Amino acid sequence: MASDFEAQLRSVSLRVTRPRLAVLAALRDNPHVDTETVIALVRADHPKVSHQAIYDVLRALTDAGLVRRIQPAGAIARYESRVGDNHHHVVCRGCGAIADVDCVVGHAPCLTPSNDHGYVVDEAEVVYWGTCPDCTCP
Repeated sequence: MASDFEAQLRSVSLRVTRPRLAVLAALRDNPHVDTETVIALVRADHPKVSHQAIYDVLRALTDAGLVRRIQPAGAIARYESRVGDNHHHVVCRGCGAIADVDCVVGHAPCLTPSNDHGYVVDEAEVVYWGTCPDCTCP
């Protein structure tokens, strides 16, 4: 997998570094995590990586399009490595859990606005809100 991450980094002209590889691995294995969780995951294997380095890596990976930053209303920012497919999310109002929802109809951006106001729309962001199975079971 490291070679896949290395290829991804090189494809967007980013240097291959241990912190970048570690963040990509953490996000692959733990989608929809917040910054503090990413820091804990990376530092479990690489204790000398600073908090600031991880913040910088998340910003660089997001800017390069290798990572997606999502922030549902009223929630802290989360990160995921699933990018480029215009998928959506469902968020639990109880515990804040987030799950992916594939785009099920039409072509990207999945939804056609009733009035695009002259914009060239290339992405739609939909957040479904509800209660997850863990929060609905007594």
